[in-house]
Amino acid sequence: MDDAVDLNLLVALDALLAEGSVTGAARRLGLSASAMSRTLARLRAATGDPLLVRAGRGLVPTPRAVALREAVQDVTGAARAVLSPQREALDPATLAERFTIRASEGFMALAAAPLVVAVGEAAPGVCLRFVPKPEKDARPLREGPVDLEIGVPGTAAPELRRRFIFRDRFVGAVRAGHRLLESTVTPERYAACRHVVTARREGGLGPVDAALAELGLSRRIAVVVPGHPDALRLARQSDLVALVPRSCLRGTASDADAPGAGLASFALPVATPEIVVAATWHPRLDADPAHRWLRDTVAAVCRAALRQGDDEDEG
Repeated sequence: MDDAVDLNLLVALDALLAEGSVTGAARRLGLSASAMSRTLARLRAATGDPLLVRAGRGLVPTPRAVALREAVQDVTGAARAVLSPQREALDPATLAERFTIRASEGFMALAAAPLVVAVGEAAPGVCLRFVPKPEKDARPLREGPVDLEIGVPGTAAPELRRRFIFRDRFVGAVRAGHRLLESTVTPERYAACRHVVTARREGGLGPVDAALAELGLSRRIAVVVPGHPDALRLARQSDLVALVPRSCLRGTASDADAPGAGLASFALPVATPEIVVAATWHPRLDADPAHRWLRDTVAAVCRAALRQGDDEDEG
């Protein structure tokens, strides 16, 4: 027995019951009258009921057709809603979701706290879960454990969507009163210091080392740590020189617990490439209103945090 149902028949039945006419239903669906007559014949066979019968020069519905009318309207209306773009405006206050964000240390220092505040005010039912970004693995984004990644683009998956968030750059950081800042920071004086290097894998050399090498110089690497907060902590408590993204020192500079508290930053004496920070997500979430709201909120919070940081620097 074939249990397959042609759902197109529901649309045709809805038109026939609404119009009460084969000609009117055909016009409504953009079909010929003969094609609609054949569809009515199929509907009669499927339901075991004439549905529409002649009365004078017109057609009238049978009791079965009258009983089906409301159910058919509900089913076809629901189908159209499923296959139509979502037009209803999202109200963040009604959200009750948990978003997992895989974020760089720069973003965590710059914007994690203001993002938590912004989300808490607009969508108190939302839970944010931050996880570290140890490597550029696309599987968590593809498979769902991670909803949004924020950091330097590089996750190898061509289908992923990206949105620029902010630009960053590397700066040096030393404890307040460090002898390096007693005069101009030259490549020679910078390289001669003892350095703490952030590296998650063997090696630890980067663009600043390449730029110094062109001048015949190299850093004196004394300590290697896994993260920028570790480098800043050691620099604050010693004469080591740290190299970190500027965003790691931003945000709440007046807070005694802030990453940059007790530290002085300086521009590097050699040129290094700009750091581009972006939000990355899987295309299955591209049109989701809640995820789109999250992306917009992240971008707005980062812009505000950067403006605040610039104002503090100028002050």
